[in-house]
Amino acid sequence: MECLRHARQVAFVVVLAAGSLGLGSCRPEDPGHVQGYVEGEFVYVASPFGGRLVDLAVKRGDQVEAGTLLFRLEETAERAGRDEAMRRVDQAEAQLADAKQGLRPTEISAIEAQLEQAKASLALSEVELKRQQKLLVSNVTSRRDVDVAQATRDEDRQRVSQLQSTLETGRLGSRTELVRAAEQNLLAQRAALERAEWNLDQKQQVAQQDALVSDTLYRVGDWVPAGHPVLVLLPPTNLKVRAFVPQDVFSRVRVGAAARVLVDGVPEPYAATVTFLSPRAEFTPPVIYSQKMREKFVFMIELSVDPSLAGQLHPGQPVDVELSF
Repeated sequence: MECLRHARQVAFVVVLAAGSLGLGSCRPEDPGHVQGYVEGEFVYVASPFGGRLVDLAVKRGDQVEAGTLLFRLEETAERAGRDEAMRRVDQAEAQLADAKQGLRPTEISAIEAQLEQAKASLALSEVELKRQQKLLVSNVTSRRDVDVAQATRDEDRQRVSQLQSTLETGRLGSRTELVRAAEQNLLAQRAALERAEWNLDQKQQVAQQDALVSDTLYRVGDWVPAGHPVLVLLPPTNLKVRAFVPQDVFSRVRVGAAARVLVDGVPEPYAATVTFLSPRAEFTPPVIYSQKMREKFVFMIELSVDPSLAGQLHPGQPVDVELSF
């Protein structure tokens, strides 16, 4: 009998304690204290061209700085294309220089020699014409011989004039249109070289900013298709905190508002700033939008943390967020 009375007293104490706990849990929570998690926006590094992976310069878990080589693909074809483009640029430059320069020195010398020869022939034909004209006055020669001497003189004179024009043209170079065409061809070849160099550069990728190597997706020797990421980076600036606030608290949150992020095992909270407010409700059940059911709605917000401290956080890590209104 005494044991039964003792058991009833113990049961009463347990029920009372449970009731007190239940009452304590029914007390209204702090509306500015919400739960969330760390989210990372990953960067997938790929090459626009395919090829065999010949060098994977980093491994998963490495911290890399901006400019660090990440990986390199086989580049035989792209290097050959670059070299070919370089030769075509050299060829176009030589063609343009030749078009501006005109005839070669040896060709100019040959024309000058022909011109001197033509001048000598002209001088001789003029002397012969004068002699025939004197003989015609004395009736020693015929009119036909005079005409032949005059025709020869005129032919030599035209020959001298022709060679003088040829020499002047040879010294001037090609026509303006030909020079302009050569210039445009050179520009086109230089553009092709720039494209070939860009293609070659794309066979190796470097980090664009400080980041954590979150994962590697290929091994050395694997064939990497064009556009497929080889590794995954997580820059500290791409870490953020996502939290979910009730609909009655959501209207009080503003972009730019200060907040604190509390992480288990870290004594000091992280200072954060609200950067995004979701325009729609999250995890909404298929219920009627009544006054009673609106209490189940939550809205997502995003917060940013100082990048110098964000590296201490990890995607998926649960956190608590203290908002300030």
